[in-house]
Amino acid sequence: MQKTCHHELRNAFRALLASHACYHTASVFDPLSARIAADLGFEVGILGGSVASLQVLAAPDIALITLSEFAEQATRIGRVARLPVIADADHGYGNALNAMRTVIELERSGVAALTLEDTLLPAQFGRKSYDLISVEEGVGKLRAALEVRDDSALAIIARTHAGVQPLTEVLHRTRAYQDAGADGICLVGVKDFEHLEAIAEGLSVPLMLVTYGNPELRDDSRLAKLGVRIVVDGHAAYFAAIKATYDSLREQRGIPVENALNASELVTKYTAPNDYIAWAREYMNVKE
Repeated sequence: MQKTCHHELRNAFRALLASHACYHTASVFDPLSARIAADLGFEVGILGGSVASLQVLAAPDIALITLSEFAEQATRIGRVARLPVIADADHGYGNALNAMRTVIELERSGVAALTLEDTLLPAQFGRKSYDLISVEEGVGKLRAALEVRDDSALAIIARTHAGVQPLTEVLHRTRAYQDAGADGICLVGVKDFEHLEAIAEGLSVPLMLVTYGNPELRDDSRLAKLGVRIVVDGHAAYFAAIKATYDSLREQRGIPVENALNASELVTKYTAPNDYIAWAREYMNVKE
C-alpha cells in the first residue's frame, strides 16, 4: 500500500494557488471517488459540507454534521488521496475556539486546504443560511485558525457570500480577511464578471469561486487573469452516484423506470427535510 504524503499534497495545492491558471475541483466524497478523480487527471478535489452530510447522515445541509463525523470522512479520503483535497469546513463548527479544533482535526486528516466561512450557523428558525457573523468575529475565527496550524503548507481560505451583502460590505470583509492572513478568499454568489472585477480589484491573495455552473462566469482565461485559481462547479459526481444507485436497485427489483425520480428528488425524498422542518417549528420557534 502506497503511503500518502500529506505535506507533498499541500505543497502541490500551494503550487496551484501560485500559478497563473484556473483549476476546477472534482467532488470527492469517499476514498474510491478520490482515487478516481486523481486517475482522471484532476488537479484538486473538494469534500463539500453538504455532500458529507448526505454521505454520513443522509441528512439535509442544515449544519447537523459534527466536526468528528466530518473529520472521520476526511480522514478516510486523506488515507488514499493522490490529489490535494479541500475540506469545506463550514463555519468551523462553532466559535473561534471551535474553529481551532476544526483546523487541528482536519490537518490531521490529511486535507491540503480548508475553507472557513463567516455564515451564522446553524441558521435561526425560519431563515436560510445567509445571515453572516460580524467582520470582527470572522477575523477572530480566522486568526485563531491560523494560530493552531502546525503545517504551514496547509492552506486556510476565508469564505464569504458575495451575493447576499452590498458590494461595499463584501470589499470590507474580503480585505479584512486578507489582512488577517488568509491564504485565499472563497466567494459564493458572484453574479458576473463585473461583480467579480469589483471584488478582486483590492485583493492580492488567490481567489476561489463556488459558481455552481453559473454561465456568466464560464471563461477560465478571464477568471485566471482576475486571480481565480480554484472553481467549484458543484457536486454533480455525487448526485450522479445517488441516481445510479437508485436506478440499479429499481432495475434489480423489476420496478419500471417510468416516473423514476431525478437526483434532486431523491435527495429530497430520502433526507426527509419535512421532518426537520416540523422539529424546528416545534422546538426552535420560541417566542419571548
